[in-house]
Amino acid sequence: MLKKLLGIAPQLEPDGSYRPSKRALKMATVDKTDFEPISYDKYAGNRSKILVIFSEQKNMAMRNGKLFSTGNHPVEALLPMLHLQNAGFEFEIATPTGKPVVFEMWAMPQNDEHVMGIYNAYKARFENPTPLQEFVDGSLGDAESYAAVFVPGGHGAMLGIPEDANVGKVLRWAHENELFTITLCHGPGSLLATTLNNQPFLYKGYKMAVFPDSVDKQTPMIGYLPGHMPWRLEEQLTQLGAIIVNKKSDDTTQVDRKLITGASPLAANELGKVAAQTLLQALN
Repeated sequence: MLKKLLGIAPQLEPDGSYRPSKRALKMATVDKTDFEPISYDKYAGNRSKILVIFSEQKNMAMRNGKLFSTGNHPVEALLPMLHLQNAGFEFEIATPTGKPVVFEMWAMPQNDEHVMGIYNAYKARFENPTPLQEFVDGSLGDAESYAAVFVPGGHGAMLGIPEDANVGKVLRWAHENELFTITLCHGPGSLLATTLNNQPFLYKGYKMAVFPDSVDKQTPMIGYLPGHMPWRLEEQLTQLGAIIVNKKSDDTTQVDRKLITGASPLAANELGKVAAQTLLQALN
């Protein structure tokens, strides 16, 4: 009751999961983002496609058994897509099984015309994405048409994707064909898929930005999460040999070889700019 009075009680959803508390939403979400509509010299070559791997799962079980209502963070997905689209790239939308993309709709910046514009433009494709197996079966021989693989953030990126063999295949394909891999916040959980079937971690020794475990440990206190995380992303990446460059959930971005990463939703705009500029410089 006290938590409700203070506005820090996670809010129950109809399916029994919890979205962040009213206080947490005020602190951690925005109605309008810091997106900058930059005019890039558009890419006009053959490698214009970017595969975007989204989560199709919604609920994350916390250590106390409560379910966090998650999915893909809309700002972390759509701001980078806006920059990359403005730079001349197009997207193939995929989920592990072809089920619809799940967004954290409670984090959608409803008053941001740019974000809502690209969301509505791709809404039909978000609802009917390519199954990742279909991409693996049909497109791995067509690396010359692709510039990058993008895995958006949101806690949903830690659900299923790190254990998906096709995610590991796609990331290795991108690495072997010198495509860029772009991800941010909890999206680097996808990188763990490269260790499946006893394979070595593809990004050992890479510098990367990721959402800090220390912040995930604190957020239950304001009701952002309804409990503590089931596992620690930063810890697992570090144990595998990744070098984490940020201590805070800030706007840090990092480029190391063909890996482009960002620390949090606050890095989404900067990550989009860095990714667009890096791809244009490499491909033009």
